[in-house]
Amino acid sequence: MTKQIARTVPCLWFDDQAEAAARFYVSVFPKSKIGRIAYYGDTGPKPKGTVLTVEFTLDGQPYLALNGGPQFPFTEAVSFVVNCADQREVDYYWEKLSRGGQKVQCGWLTDKFGLSWQIVPTELTDMLTDRDPERADRVMRAVMGMKKLDIAEARKAYGEPRARASRVKTRKAPSRASARRRP
Repeated sequence: MTKQIARTVPCLWFDDQAEAAARFYVSVFPKSKIGRIAYYGDTGPKPKGTVLTVEFTLDGQPYLALNGGPQFPFTEAVSFVVNCADQREVDYYWEKLSRGGQKVQCGWLTDKFGLSWQIVPTELTDMLTDRDPERADRVMRAVMGMKKLDIAEARKAYGEPRARASRVKTRKAPSRASARRRP
């Protein structure tokens, strides 16, 4: 039986922590699991019987962890974005993934294996791509001062558009009697 294989799969190069890292990541994300594990034989840079690769999925996305040696450590040049629906999710992923690692800035962290992650509320992208450059800039300025992203603070910085805010007028709500008379 042939297994369906994803066209692109991120391969994460570890010195010798591939299995530990995969198990850690699977414990953090829903709909995640460890797949096949391959071991070094007589050929390769690691001793026979050492884990070579670990296939795993995080929330349905396939990954491959490789024990290849210390020559290629992770850098911040590559990171994984975790899109979060609300502050509760931001808090959860921020705490889980940063434990034993380093909390950086602007929603970035480095986990205990050296891999960089961006923990981002999905609505932040809408704010940063707003047609009003002043609003987007206010949000960016707020984000630059944060480590873990705070949705309430981003919303506060986002505020109302200048033109619309000055045109908003309050109207008296219709009374119950007038609301019943309307067809």
